[in-house]
Amino acid sequence: MSLHNAAHGRAYEYDETAFERLAPEPVKQADQWRGVHDARSDFSRDRARVLHSAALRRLADKTQVVGPKEGHTPRTRLTHSLEVGQIGRAVAMGLGADPDLVDLAGLAHDIGHPPYGHNGEQALDEFAERCGGFEGNAQSFRVLTLLEPKRLDGEGRSVGLNLTRAALDAVLKYPWLAAGHGEKKLRKYGAFHEDAAAFHWVRDGAGLSARQGDGRPERCVEAQIMDWSDDVAYSVHDMEDAVLAGRFDLRELADPNQWSRDDAFAPGFDESELAEAGARLWGLDAVRACVGYDGSLAASVALKQLTTELVSRFASEAVAGTKAAYGDGPFGRFAGGLAVAREVRAEVAVLKVAALRFVMQDSDRLRERAGQRERVRRVAELVASRAPDSLDPMFACLWHEASDDAAKERVVVDQLATMTETQLERLDPDGGTIRL
Repeated sequence: MSLHNAAHGRAYEYDETAFERLAPEPVKQADQWRGVHDARSDFSRDRARVLHSAALRRLADKTQVVGPKEGHTPRTRLTHSLEVGQIGRAVAMGLGADPDLVDLAGLAHDIGHPPYGHNGEQALDEFAERCGGFEGNAQSFRVLTLLEPKRLDGEGRSVGLNLTRAALDAVLKYPWLAAGHGEKKLRKYGAFHEDAAAFHWVRDGAGLSARQGDGRPERCVEAQIMDWSDDVAYSVHDMEDAVLAGRFDLRELADPNQWSRDDAFAPGFDESELAEAGARLWGLDAVRACVGYDGSLAASVALKQLTTELVSRFASEAVAGTKAAYGDGPFGRFAGGLAVAREVRAEVAVLKVAALRFVMQDSDRLRERAGQRERVRRVAELVASRAPDSLDPMFACLWHEASDDAAKERVVVDQLATMTETQLERLDPDGGTIRL
């Protein structure tokens, strides 16, 4: 089956396994009545399901870098996801991959993240020790395949949004399961053991046994595009927000002493590589035009132009590098892979490190983040102590069906991850009104 976009040349042909779903799709009553069929592609329908989901809407009240209520127009997990989807769509169109499929992956990649973003993720991971821990990417897979109500299978069990196999695989940034009992705990993974059946359906159903040189399971091209688009959106837009907040002076890019190696945001790069990348960025006219940002109209236009230039730079380099490495394509699933030059990845790493140092590691921010983790812990303990009465009706049903205490704890964690930050703060026994 070929999904062709004539405006952008050839398109990758996705085979039939890419379009399979966990459960059969009923024919819409409107289509039966009118005698017509939905003209959208399967991947376009998948994208619409994510876009209309409650889980995506809840990201509007979840932290990206600063909280949704801070400043005038802060980026939230929702706006970040929209930006990732848009960048991914542009890269996909340049490579002949399906743009709806990559856009969907960008929209859904953070859909399971809890209140306070990665900070809340850390707190829930500590709380969820009995059920194997918590990981935001694995929770996103759980939302898409179980927790977001859309379809039931033939036995009345939820299959979440019932997305196609290719759509679910495109969201798997880390296509492996959490560590098993007795194994060393993994920092990142794509699915909890509770969701192993759905995970294996996605990965094994199409014979996805290929592995990269490092021994890890191979990611499909669409997931690689989404991952790079996430890095681009995160680095460029966090830099923009840091400048807007007066926390980051762009002249720091030219200082070679700023770029000490940081494993979390610049893995594999040494100080000299980061210093050279910072110097290259400092050499851009668009960067120099934003020095001394003062909030004026001219300065605001210059800053917006800078973000446009950088996003275009990093997206275009991904397209050019991939074609240089693998040919003109088209690309999709496991045909080729995304190739981005090391120098370009170093430039993105520099912007990530800048956001970490000048925003996330500010002393006031560190104190605030510690308070947020404590709040998540308090509310988690409160909800767990009063379950199932403290759970939403859907989660209460899952709690009653749970086979053991660990499974019940996973349901409590599901409830916590689903909450917005406003909901969580209202439940905080030390900082809000208890409404269970």
